[in-house]
Amino acid sequence: MRSLTLTEARRLAVMGQMLGGPRPETIEGVVRRLGRVQVDPTSIVERAERLTLWSRLGAYDREELRRLLEAEPRRLFEYNAFLLPVEDLPFHRPVMRRYPPTRYTRGRYIAGWLHDNPGFRAYVLSELRARGPLRARDLDDRAEVPWQTGGWNDGKNLGRMLEILWLSGDIAISHREGGQRVWDLFERVLPEEGEPDDLPDEVMAVELMDRQLRAHGVVRPDFGGAIDIGRLASRDAGLESLRADGMAVDVAIDGAPGAWLAHRDGLAELDAGAWRPRTTLLGPFDPLIHDRERALDLFGFRFKFELYTPAARREYGPYTLAVLHGERLVGRMDAAMDRRAQRLEVRGAWEEPGAPRSARDAARAAVSELAAWLGADEVSWPALASPALGR
Repeated sequence: MRSLTLTEARRLAVMGQMLGGPRPETIEGVVRRLGRVQVDPTSIVERAERLTLWSRLGAYDREELRRLLEAEPRRLFEYNAFLLPVEDLPFHRPVMRRYPPTRYTRGRYIAGWLHDNPGFRAYVLSELRARGPLRARDLDDRAEVPWQTGGWNDGKNLGRMLEILWLSGDIAISHREGGQRVWDLFERVLPEEGEPDDLPDEVMAVELMDRQLRAHGVVRPDFGGAIDIGRLASRDAGLESLRADGMAVDVAIDGAPGAWLAHRDGLAELDAGAWRPRTTLLGPFDPLIHDRERALDLFGFRFKFELYTPAARREYGPYTLAVLHGERLVGRMDAAMDRRAQRLEVRGAWEEPGAPRSARDAARAAVSELAAWLGADEVSWPALASPALGR
């Protein structure tokens, strides 16, 4: 077992996420390395997937992201709220074909609802086949049995049918008009040569765990929130295979108790001096901080997404960005982009205890870079008592 200092472990995590060392050069390269980039349309600052890419690439061309998703040959696709590389489709098709998972109560409800709505399902698919690509508003709600689960989707039958057909791999997002999804048959969006065979479960486990260990730098042995591999029956066998091949290295981290794993290649890069610090801002869905428990264990950083928290109960703000300075998460900012006024508003900024003085100027520079990429003509700062990032 190798011993790591807390600083070394943090650098492994940051480098794995392409937030330290040389900047990546392409959008596709970032998505391939991360494995998946979460999609969320909330654009108080910018959509989640665009902000995650900016944190790593800097001022990239958003039109290039659209081309990768929509122009032939497509290099990326959107599935189940994530951007994914098209080359990874063989890992996702088996999951689509098994949808809905009837071992869960909700999956059994979905299966029953589809059984009760065969005509509705056939109508949507036939309309897309004859007239697609189509928006939701181009289709009628012809549900024979309404969706009723006691939640906010009750009665939204067309939306539920489109979502289910998407998750089962019958349809896919052809493109977007503004923020609205435009649907088409899966085979027309992402054509496959022949019917692909399902990859063996252990092969999937080894490959996915290897990639995610590399992308996260250090993880708990159960991989925690690194990736959804709970469906893989061969997870334990996959981990043992990675250990046997020397790819997964058991490590002890001084200051972060418990068992951890690191990737052999990440350790080699760290030993070779590949670490180069950067300062940037991370959105609330960024994979470095998405696993809140890991962020607390490894970085000592407690992060909350408070958009849906009543204003009177918020500790910081509705859309808080974390500030990464080198290998440390040194603070957070509550921000919003006023597009009409072309102004990026920093409504609040807070330092973590012990944050270095150098983080303040670096954080201000990162905000200026973000504002320029968003097309803001100015940045507004709050009147805050010192110490506060950006002061």
